[in-house]
Amino acid sequence: MSRVNTPVAAPEIAPPAAAYAHATLTEGEGIRWLHTSGVVPVAPDGSVPSSIGDQAARVWANLAAIVADASMELADAVSITTYVVVDELGALGEVMAARDAALAGHLAASTLVTVPALARREWKLEIALIAARATARPLTG
Repeated sequence: MSRVNTPVAAPEIAPPAAAYAHATLTEGEGIRWLHTSGVVPVAPDGSVPSSIGDQAARVWANLAAIVADASMELADAVSITTYVVVDELGALGEVMAARDAALAGHLAASTLVTVPALARREWKLEIALIAARATARPLTG
């Protein structure tokens, strides 16, 4: 049996914080699916920006790298789930501005979830994304 799900590890971002893949690529007849883990605001050097706006920009840069490593684009996003620490609700405008800039007019299903905290105290948000792209082979019905 061949492998259906392939881990995606974009070399230009920091490695995962534990034993998991940043994303998994699933390829089937006529379509490719990418499911990311919750992507966090860690820069390649391991640093974390202090402001939520800068953290959101870092997360989207990390997502763009993961999506590119899977030979996809952010315009392939079909669903986005954003987790924001509840204490940061006053800065949601910055979070949404970073999303809108990264997606450049592309619309995807989007869910915002508030949480009391994330795995590390300095993280103020994380984002999980699902993307899909048609392959050269057409789907048969």
